[in-house]
Amino acid sequence: MTMQNELEALRLENEELRRQLQEAQDENRAKETFLSNMSHDIRTPMNAIVGMTALAKKHIDEKARVTDALAKIEVASGHLLSLINDVLDMSRINSGRMQLSDQLFSLSDLLHDVLTIVRPQAEQKKHALRFDVGDILYEGLYGDPLRLRQIYVNIVNNAVKYTPEGGQIDLTVRQEETADRCVLIFECRDNGIGMTQEFLQRIFLPFERVNSSTISKIEGTGLGMSIVKKLVEAMGGEIALDSQVGQGTHVVIRTPLAYEKLQLNTRTLESKRLLILEADQAIQAVYRRYLTEAGLRYTVVTSAPEALDALTDGDYQGQPYDAALIGQRVEDATSALDVASYLRKSYPHLGLILISDAHWPDIEYAATRSGIEHFIPIPFFRKSLLNGLSEALQHSGGQSDPFAGVNLQGKRVLLVEDNEINREIAGELLSLTGAAVDMAVNGQEGLDRFLASENGWYDLILMDIQMPVMDGYTAAGQIRQADRPDAAAVPIIAMTANAFAEDIARARRAGMNGHIAKPIDINLFIQVLRQIQ
Repeated sequence: MTMQNELEALRLENEELRRQLQEAQDENRAKETFLSNMSHDIRTPMNAIVGMTALAKKHIDEKARVTDALAKIEVASGHLLSLINDVLDMSRINSGRMQLSDQLFSLSDLLHDVLTIVRPQAEQKKHALRFDVGDILYEGLYGDPLRLRQIYVNIVNNAVKYTPEGGQIDLTVRQEETADRCVLIFECRDNGIGMTQEFLQRIFLPFERVNSSTISKIEGTGLGMSIVKKLVEAMGGEIALDSQVGQGTHVVIRTPLAYEKLQLNTRTLESKRLLILEADQAIQAVYRRYLTEAGLRYTVVTSAPEALDALTDGDYQGQPYDAALIGQRVEDATSALDVASYLRKSYPHLGLILISDAHWPDIEYAATRSGIEHFIPIPFFRKSLLNGLSEALQHSGGQSDPFAGVNLQGKRVLLVEDNEINREIAGELLSLTGAAVDMAVNGQEGLDRFLASENGWYDLILMDIQMPVMDGYTAAGQIRQADRPDAAAVPIIAMTANAFAEDIARARRAGMNGHIAKPIDINLFIQVLRQIQ
C-alpha cells in the first residue's frame, strides 16, 4: 500500500470516528434534554396530585371542592401514567423484550375505544372531529389490538395537541385485500401548526421534541412517534407523514393483518320486526344497507313521536315490534335515554338497544335504569350490528343484567388469589352465577387443592400470577403435568395485573387457556364463565 493510500485510509477512518463521536454527542445532548424535560413533566402532574390531595383533605366536608380536586387529580394522574408508559415502552423495545400478541379482535370495538379515548380532549379544544369509514372487508382481525390502539391514539392525540382551538381533525379507516391478508389503513389529517421539513426528518428519533415557543406548554416525553414507528414496523407495516408549517399534518398508517371469515348470526332475527330511531341520514343509510342485505323487517323513524306512532300502528295491525334501536341522534333533540325511559314504561316487553359512540361505562348506570338492555358501539359494521342485535334479542324484554343467562349451578371453580380484596371481588362475582367456589391463597395451596380433589371435580381454575410460596405460572405448569385425566383438560385462566403481551404469551406457555387483566373487565369475565356452562 502506498503512502498516499495509507493517508487516505487514515483520513477516512478519522472521519468515521468524528462522525461516530458527533452522533454520540448528539444522542447524549438529546438524552440530557429529555431528562430535563422529563423532570419537569413528571413534577408538574405530581405537584397537581399532591396539592389537590391536600386541598381535598382540607375541604373534606365541601363536596364541590372535593369533587373538583378529584377530577383534577384524575387528569394529572392520567398524564403521569402516559409519561411512565412511554418510558417503559421504549425501554422494553430497546431491550428486545417487547412482544406483540396475535389474537382475534373486533375492528369495531378497537375503533370505538380509540374514539372514546380521544374525543374528550378534542371537545375540550372545540375541534371538529370527523370519522369516516371506507371499504371494510373484514371485521374480525388477528393482531395486537392494544398496541394498535396505542398507535392510533398517539397519532390522534398529537393532532389534537398541535391543532389550535377550533380546528378540524379528519380520521379515515379502510381496508385493502392482498393475497392472504388485508391491509388496515388508518389516516389522520389535521389543520394544525404543522412541521418543518427539517423536523420531519428527525420526528422518529427518540427524545426529540419540537423546539418552538408556539407549543412550549405542550408536554410529553418525545418518545411517542419513535414508539409508534417501531410498533408499526414490528407489525410489518409502514407509516408515512406529510406536513407543512401552518397547514397541518397528514399521517397514513398501513398494517397487514390476518382476518377471520365473516360469520353472521341472524337466525334469531329472521322472525323479528325492528324499529330504528335515527335522524342522522348517513347512519340511516348504513342501517338500511346491512339490514336489507340480511332480509330483515325494519322501519326507520327520526323522532320520538314517530316512534310512538309506529309502535301503536304495529300493535293495531297485529304486527308488533320486537325491539327498538335508539340511535345516535333524535330529530327533536330528545335525549336517547329519555326516549328509552318513556318506551320502557309504555311498552314493557319491547327490547331496547342503544347504538351510540358514548363510552358505555360512563352511561351504563343511567342507561340500564332507563330500560336499555343492550349496547352496540359506533362505529358498527355488518357483523357487529347483526350479531349484536341477535345477542340482544335473545335476552330482550326486561332490565339488562350482565350475568343474565349465566347459570353455573353444579359447577365448581377454584380461585387462586393471594390478595384478600381481589378474592372477595372475584368470589362475589362468581356467587352471582351459582357456582361453588373453593379458594386458595397461593399457587402451592391451589396446586394441593387440585391434586387432593377427585378427578373432574373442578370445571374452571382462575389463577393469579404474582403470589407468595408458588407463582401462578409454576402452579399451572405443575397442574398440567399431573398424572390424572383432568389435568390436561381443566380450563385455567390467568387473572392478573401482568397485562403485557409477553405476560399473556408466558401464561399460554405455562398451559393456561386464557388471560383476564386486572382490573377485571366484567364482560370478558362473563365470556370466560359462559365457556363452562
